[in-house]
Amino acid sequence: MVFSSLIFLFVFLPIVLTIYFITPNRFKNFILFLSSLFFYTWGEGLLVFLLLGSAIFNFFMAKIIETKKDKLTIAIAIIANLGCLGFYKYFNFTMDNFNALLQLIGIHSEAIQQLPRIALPIGISFYTFQALSYCLDVYFGKTKANHNFINFATYLCMFPQLVAGPIVRYVDIEAQFSNRQPNLDSIADGVERFMIGFSKKVIIANPLSYVADEIFAMNYDDLSTPLAWIGVFAYSMQIYFDFSGYSDMAIGLGKMFGYNFLENFNYPYISKSIREFWRRWHISLSSWFRDYLYIPLGGNRKGTHRTYINLFIVFAITGLWHGASWNFVVWGLFHGLFLIIERIGFGKILEKTHASIQHIYTILVVMIGWVFFRATCLTSALHYIKTMFSFTAGNEGICKIQQLTLLNNFNYIIAALALLFSMPIFVIISDKFIQTENTKWIRTIAIFALFILAIIFTTASNYNPFIYFRF
Repeated sequence: MVFSSLIFLFVFLPIVLTIYFITPNRFKNFILFLSSLFFYTWGEGLLVFLLLGSAIFNFFMAKIIETKKDKLTIAIAIIANLGCLGFYKYFNFTMDNFNALLQLIGIHSEAIQQLPRIALPIGISFYTFQALSYCLDVYFGKTKANHNFINFATYLCMFPQLVAGPIVRYVDIEAQFSNRQPNLDSIADGVERFMIGFSKKVIIANPLSYVADEIFAMNYDDLSTPLAWIGVFAYSMQIYFDFSGYSDMAIGLGKMFGYNFLENFNYPYISKSIREFWRRWHISLSSWFRDYLYIPLGGNRKGTHRTYINLFIVFAITGLWHGASWNFVVWGLFHGLFLIIERIGFGKILEKTHASIQHIYTILVVMIGWVFFRATCLTSALHYIKTMFSFTAGNEGICKIQQLTLLNNFNYIIAALALLFSMPIFVIISDKFIQTENTKWIRTIAIFALFILAIIFTTASNYNPFIYFRF
């Protein structure tokens, strides 16, 4: 069940909200917990027991960690959580690479080829990282272990952020489990934020995802340079509006239930360096790796060379976190490389150039990186990038057919909207012209109209992918 589905909008969410608000405060978390289990079971079936197992294990493990405060208990928590994530997410990847290595040296293994494929549970990367941050924060004394299982299980399983983030840290919402009062203002803010995210996802991300999918599915020998750039532009906008739209919906849903999640995106495509990009993109993930991996590795406190090594390690793992594929590892290392280049001295040179040059550099690096993220394999990614810079016309006949179906007025309008709203234009206009009580209704009407339009889009099409579900 995805947030942009009609069954979620008009059946699940209204029923859950109604039950939630007529329930006494002391039982609200229990209702939210049960609703979250139902939500997860709807799509994942028996894998809900894996989620429940994670909640039970980390609940009791944190209490032991709080009591003992020794390295053995936190090591068990880390190994168990990462071991579970590693098995479900990387078993197939590991076996495929091991089998390829054996074949390279002339060994053919029927046993490996006949191993069953392990299905990836939706959201496991997100809730595992939340559980890890909780145990680590208890170990380092940043918070106390929660001794109420329902409250903790609600934190780990809460459906607004369960399957695709943002990664919510326990310390950020700890006080809200027992001290929150959902009111009309918070509900109204949440509904508005949800409508914005829903509109970004359905009106912008979905149409552009179709364009990107069509172009990346082409035989690259038939792909022209202009179409290659159109494809990576479409994907760049798709992944931003898809994921930031989902985060907006998650934050909005959290507000409806009285929880305030931290922001996850801050207009990353206006960045003027890769370093700034990572301060604006998927903030909950980048800050997680900073606090729980980069800093424990030594950060930038152990000399220049160690800093570079730490950055490479962090971004290699960042790439691998996104998916069990060498493409993602290369994507992470690609970003890590440019962060190191900026640290070496290029960043200071960049700061002396015009802002437009800084922006072009950043967007160019990010878009090239997205090719590794989107392509099916490294060979395809390199071929695609080569086409982007080789100024080839491809197979002219096929390209003309593709242009007729993809480059139409509707997609031009969507692309223009994507460019416009990837910048804080709406925020600037809203802050400058829609601040008084007499004019706020303009913003409300505009957002509601967008939401209605998004509903129409949803009912008119079955094409409704969510990129980050597979991460």
